[in-house]
Amino acid sequence: MKYILTLLIPISFFFSFCTKHECLESKNDNLVCTEQYDPVCGCNNVTYSNSCYAQRAGATYYTNGACN
Repeated sequence: MKYILTLLIPISFFFSFCTKHECLESKNDNLVCTEQYDPVCGCNNVTYSNSCYAQRAGATYYTNGACN
């Protein structure tokens, strides 16, 4: 039990400082993307037309499909 608490406290501390905007890095305007529509939902809850546009915007992760 002591071991579990030792792990949970630092993990919860780390996640308490996360915000939506921490999922974005600097934009990469040099990335050339196709116009193929294959929507992804960025970690900032923005729908991008495809994964390339999400990466270009600096999203560090995204999921397939449009955001809700």
